[in-house]
Amino acid sequence: MPTFTPRRVWILLALVCAGAVLASFGLTAWLDLNPCYLCIFQRTLFMGLTLLAAIAALGGAVTRVGGSLFVFGCGVGIGAASYQSWLQLQPPGSVSCAGGQPGIIERLVEWLAQQSPALFLATGFCEDKELVVLGLSLANWALIAFAAGFAAGLWALWHARRDGT
Repeated sequence: MPTFTPRRVWILLALVCAGAVLASFGLTAWLDLNPCYLCIFQRTLFMGLTLLAAIAALGGAVTRVGGSLFVFGCGVGIGAASYQSWLQLQPPGSVSCAGGQPGIIERLVEWLAQQSPALFLATGFCEDKELVVLGLSLANWALIAFAAGFAAGLWALWHARRDGT
């Protein structure tokens, strides 16, 4: 049975994050889903986390930098997915992510949509649960993935530090 090493964990995290990105694109196209600003933001976070985990897998000093940024990014993802999950728990019509002045997330997603509308155009509302799998919305699943990535990233950083790798 293979043992878990920090490098293997980083590689696994990179693959899981890449899988989340591919699943996001695939489900959106296949089921004609309408992603919201928070969905697109979380998708973009998973893209960045894929790169950071791959960098952390290289070893040496880049493990600490890439791994620390990975854990931070997972924390940001936990916040975004938690907020969207909270929005989805509210009574219909009582809250919305639309309206008001655009925040940094909305501005980032708008800029990305201008660069590549097919990948980053937000057409849905954050409070809508368009797809529920095993009783959980995609925002709930993203929250679980970010939390698992956060824990695994901390484990890999701790063991890399302890092992001197």
